[in-house]
Amino acid sequence: MADTRDVTTALGFTRTPSEDDPRRDPRLLASIRMVAPGTELRQAIDDVIRSHEGALIVIGDPAELAFLYSGGLRLDAPFRPQLLYELAKMDGAIIVDSSIRKLAWANVQLMPDATIVSNETGTRHRTAERVAKQTGALVVSISQQRETVTIFSGNTRYQLDPIADVLAKTNQALGTLETYRQRLEQVLTRLTALEFQNAVVLDDVLVVLQRAEMTTRMAEWIERDTVELGTEGRLISLQLAELVADLPRERESVARDYHAVSADVEATLALEALRAVPYQELLEFERIAEILGFPRTVNPLDHAVSPRGYRVLSHIPRLPENVIRRVVGDLGTLDTVVRASQRELEAVDGVGAVRAREIREGLRRLQEHNLVDRYLQL
Repeated sequence: MADTRDVTTALGFTRTPSEDDPRRDPRLLASIRMVAPGTELRQAIDDVIRSHEGALIVIGDPAELAFLYSGGLRLDAPFRPQLLYELAKMDGAIIVDSSIRKLAWANVQLMPDATIVSNETGTRHRTAERVAKQTGALVVSISQQRETVTIFSGNTRYQLDPIADVLAKTNQALGTLETYRQRLEQVLTRLTALEFQNAVVLDDVLVVLQRAEMTTRMAEWIERDTVELGTEGRLISLQLAELVADLPRERESVARDYHAVSADVEATLALEALRAVPYQELLEFERIAEILGFPRTVNPLDHAVSPRGYRVLSHIPRLPENVIRRVVGDLGTLDTVVRASQRELEAVDGVGAVRAREIREGLRRLQEHNLVDRYLQL
């Protein structure tokens, strides 16, 4: 295989979306959402940091956590950021119910199992890690000296970055995503032109799927950032939605068009397998071809393939999915659909005269529009 850096540069992918991002864990991401800007809990946390105090906050069922702590003040009071901030001035931990509606206890001494392994050095963080591992509760530890916020969820530890840093990083990633999307559009336009010419080779399909997967992974990274940003990430969320609005449909339709076995279950399983492929393997066309049901020995550069027509037909306005399935099921390939007469299209169940004309006119417009796009790219 060619040098990874050379392949990456040629494809325009200059950054590797991290595969070890702990936020890929849905449970941790849900915990981050609970402490994101805009929440009352985050308001209290920010107040504690601004006052140069520390705190240990345990979020869970007070009854289930009762065996862990002793002493303290039982409050059973409605959750208010100001009250939590005042309680943080005490030395002990604060117990908040799972729904973050009540402050159950304050100034309690936590006594988790001391045999639980902890890599933390500070007493507060070590206690937080052991409580999270032992009970599965969400534990928020605020360091007084470093003014940092660390959350412990089960066996996972995650330190929150300052919002300004997350914003800067996310905006940079958004710029990278825009580049990814532009390059994806280029290969999609080229693929469409080749499809109308019945001149697609496997290499053209693999490039599209590779770039679509890279774009998807970058978008997922940014989406996790917007969760961490909370209300500070609303504008980025809107930009992200605009950039990836039709991406899932495009990925799915390409897989359905070109899977070597079938367009149904096998194509869906192929997309799931593609999502699980490590980044380094994603650079290997042989691996992507294998996922699509082709043997590794096939040469993508000279192996001709024919689209079934799902992707192109899905671009025709107001054409239902069930009709697309029937048209492809009866006619077999996009080339056959393009060459089909009015009468042949009308013969497909659920099409009829009006829809047959819409299909023919829609294909003509797509072909003309694609030729213009290709000309502008030259």
